[in-house]
Amino acid sequence: MDIPQDLDELTALFEKLGAREPALWARSQLEEGIPQLQRFLFLRQAWRDVVCENDTSWMQAHIQRAQKNPDAPYAGVGHALRRCLDSGASAQDLNDIVRGMQAELLFGFCYLLGDPMFTEDELAELGWGLFEVDGDGKPVRPIGGLHESVLDTDPTGREMRPRKEPS
Repeated sequence: MDIPQDLDELTALFEKLGAREPALWARSQLEEGIPQLQRFLFLRQAWRDVVCENDTSWMQAHIQRAQKNPDAPYAGVGHALRRCLDSGASAQDLNDIVRGMQAELLFGFCYLLGDPMFTEDELAELGWGLFEVDGDGKPVRPIGGLHESVLDTDPTGREMRPRKEPS
């Protein structure tokens, strides 16, 4: 895919892809040379693995899988969910806890991609990263600073702040 080099076209692409403030993403890419489209797309895809704010159906799926195979990997999640719900915990509260922890993990993972944070001196020269690649899969340029945009790309638009309770 050829990425548009025109501000209006790139802004339209960011808008089509669901970015909030698409002009800011596009301007940064064109003026600062930051691969914002790749950053945005990586984070958009990553957020799809975080539980949705108002969808608690995943809980019943975990509980049912745990009932079918109580010793399977991750079955403990289903068992714990069942116990919490049986004891009167709100499914929405559990959802908020899980969503918040998943978002924190996403932030930590994105930070780790840019900085392995090794404490051992002999590992100081080792590192890794996320890279834009060409058609042959060869690295073209790094896609850095992902952690800086995790909250900006929260699908709710609230940057993981609590939802307002109806008054």
